[in-house]
Amino acid sequence: MGPLRVIMTIVLVIAELFLIAVVLLQSGKSAGLSGSIAGGAETFFGKHKAKSYEGKLQFLTKVAALAFIIIAVLLALLQ
Repeated sequence: MGPLRVIMTIVLVIAELFLIAVVLLQSGKSAGLSGSIAGGAETFFGKHKAKSYEGKLQFLTKVAALAFIIIAVLLALLQ
């Protein structure tokens, strides 16, 4: 196993763990009782959703998934 494959494998594992963490930090679409109580606040802050915590998590999820796919394909090509 060459040093490039070892480094790529380590980066892939880090990307996997980051992707798992970011997905688990996101709240579900049906937030249950807390979602119905905070519904009024969501309409107030809804127009700035991209700058909110949830918007940042969605962006990080997309970036982590893209990095994971690219690194996995590159590792497959190195074999």
